[in-house]
Amino acid sequence: MDNQYLWHPYTQHKTAATPIAITRGEGALLWDEDGKQYIDAIASWWVNPFGHSNKHIADSIYKQLTTLEHVLFGGFTHQPAVQLAQRLMAILPDNQRKLFFSDNGSTAVEIAIKASLQYFYNKGEKRTKIIAFENGFHGDTFAAMAASGISFFTEAFRGSLIDVQRIPVPVKCREQDSYDALQELVATGAYAAFIFEPLVQGAAGMVMYEPETLDNLIAICKQHGVFTIADEVMTGFGKTGKNFACDYLSQQPDMMCLSKALTGGTIPMAITTFTQQIFDGFYDTDVNKALFHGHTFTANPTGCAAALASLDLLLTDSMQANIQRVNSRHLAFKAVIENHPKVKTVRVLGVILALEIVREGNEDYYGDFRNKLYDFFISKGVIMRPVGNIVYVLPPYIITDDLLATIYKTIEEAIDTIN
Repeated sequence: MDNQYLWHPYTQHKTAATPIAITRGEGALLWDEDGKQYIDAIASWWVNPFGHSNKHIADSIYKQLTTLEHVLFGGFTHQPAVQLAQRLMAILPDNQRKLFFSDNGSTAVEIAIKASLQYFYNKGEKRTKIIAFENGFHGDTFAAMAASGISFFTEAFRGSLIDVQRIPVPVKCREQDSYDALQELVATGAYAAFIFEPLVQGAAGMVMYEPETLDNLIAICKQHGVFTIADEVMTGFGKTGKNFACDYLSQQPDMMCLSKALTGGTIPMAITTFTQQIFDGFYDTDVNKALFHGHTFTANPTGCAAALASLDLLLTDSMQANIQRVNSRHLAFKAVIENHPKVKTVRVLGVILALEIVREGNEDYYGDFRNKLYDFFISKGVIMRPVGNIVYVLPPYIITDDLLATIYKTIEEAIDTIN
């Protein structure tokens, strides 16, 4: 019945295999309708750090549903939203002052970009362009798509998007190229904001760069009055070993985009955070200077309850120890696999591990080699989504050492088997 009615994301249905029907999840494991077990090695697109069917989150959701499941947020408020804001402010960079709720990472980015552009419009200053990294990915709505640099995602919409200029990612030996490109752009006075995935470019294959280089880029933007937007949709809530990737920085972004692990993989929710300066750019007696943006389920109370429960778990000593444990296991595996003749590079940050398999020429994002890797992992009961010739692991924090060992062993088998 799935094939009769459903249209899946990032899928060419004419050539794709029949989707696997998952019926149950527990911890880091999933089971399909035939009873086959799978290790969820990517936390179901990075949203599920505390494991499937987490009882603490489920109980919090149930309790909220029996009290207040939803109320419109235009002209109304409620305690779960206020409480969540208070909890987040305690762990966000201390320049963040205001939260705007939406429902997914792409819309969180959309709001940040719209706010950047309208801030300068409100002030009568013409800044209509955005700066982003090459090969970044920020979502599939129009402004988020424009800021993304993976061309086949956006090719059909070329000419319909806002003006975005890209600069090199400041990976090793390209730092100066990135600085120079940014300096040249911001000096024109035409740019409202610079958006980036802090320290790790997820969809590009977990490409990593150093905090010091991002600090320098943010400082350049601040010198020219260009806002900085940290897209922490993927990196937020412990993935990098800290609550946020921005916690590695000495500079602070003007805006942050949060989603995915925010609610522990349960209810769709996103938040865009702002400095007081940005909020004040909309605070006026002129109603036309308001940020006219909203979503039906903005600040959904049930989603807020899920997020509060997720924060409960994230901030426990035991969960922080799990994050460090997974990082230690990744580093141990890195020390072994990086010497393999078919492995080009291995990268680790927090619970994220990525390795690049040696190939001649460039590998397509969804090319034949990638598909062979994906099918091999599925056959072995491990859910991973390689990016071209890059294999990455980003598991739930509660995953056991035995399951991690199985993932590592399966990666080694894939490297030795797939050509």
